Amino acid sequence: MPIYAYRCDECGFTKDVLQKISDPVLTVCPSCGKDAFKKQVTAAGFQLKGTGWYVTDFRGGTPPATGTAGGAAAPAAAADSGSSAAGTPAPAPATGGDKSSS
Repeated sequence: MPIYAYRCDECGFTKDVLQKISDPVLTVCPSCGKDAFKKQVTAAGFQLKGTGWYVTDFRGGTPPATGTAGGAAAPAAAADSGSSAAGTPAPAPATGGDKSSS
């Protein structure tokens, strides 16, 4: 259920109320009893919880290297996004080294 912020125009009383979306809007101030209690427009806040979500996942900068899977995925992701991977050598084909060593 969402939390809505309310404020009274008459006395300035503020209160956060946990309500269902289908609940009627409150209009009577619990502090002064006047019909001036109004819902405020506030920024939505949320937090991702559970396994797989980390605070550092979507921060700027380069991702840390995580073994061969991360190294192989990085050039493909750069090619998909249209960014240039100039200066980064392409990996050598695995079959080329096997023929010369036989």
